[in-house]
Amino acid sequence: MRPSASAPVQLLLVDDHTLFRRGLKALLQQDQRLQVVAEAADAGEALRAVSQHRPDVVLLDNHLPGVRGVEAIGSIKEALPSVRVLMLTVSENAEDLAEALKAGADGYLLKTVESDQLCETILKVQEGESVVSPEMMTKLVTLFRLPGAGAAPNGPSNGKASPAPGAAAPATSENEAPGDSLSAREREILALIARGDSNKLIARELDIAETTVKIHVQHILRKLNLSSRVQAAVFAVNNGLDLYG
Repeated sequence: MRPSASAPVQLLLVDDHTLFRRGLKALLQQDQRLQVVAEAADAGEALRAVSQHRPDVVLLDNHLPGVRGVEAIGSIKEALPSVRVLMLTVSENAEDLAEALKAGADGYLLKTVESDQLCETILKVQEGESVVSPEMMTKLVTLFRLPGAGAAPNGPSNGKASPAPGAAAPATSENEAPGDSLSAREREILALIARGDSNKLIARELDIAETTVKIHVQHILRKLNLSSRVQAAVFAVNNGLDLYG
């Protein structure tokens, strides 16, 4: 959490393409809620910048010289446990996404993202949300539908979604199937999350207010003892609740 509502979110940009970093910095600093405090071209520079500038959010490319971005996430988090890491990459590979989430990434966006969506996503990630590009969420869910896919993004699974580090697994009684605690509307919304829909798309699909969708999503995560939409999507797939798949 940033100190106050008026304090801009401090960002570290990590990308080996200088022109891209300059353009991204110019773009982001048009939003007064954001402030780029440092740049880095590789994992080593990123670690030094994290220790020196202590940013709120790191925008991290995966294709870096030497150590890949996903391989640097653990060291970045170790150097500054409070930092949030948002992958910003060209990779549309679902396995890259799963690897990034397993390593501790707090979000995964493609570089094709619109500028206003990028700014809003940074703010959401800073506030504790886990955000994945809708098209990548769909690919992640598809990956878990494949025969033999038994490992969730946060580690090995026995057929159920694995929670993030520090989160407890969904609690069920002996006679209660996974998801039985959800209402019919919550199950419907969970299925749409597994399809990769955003809150706005879910609201449009079900003809309800977006704020109502947000409340339902919060209830779903609480009832299933999960911490993100990504975990919810994987839970839905692994437990046969992705009705729109």
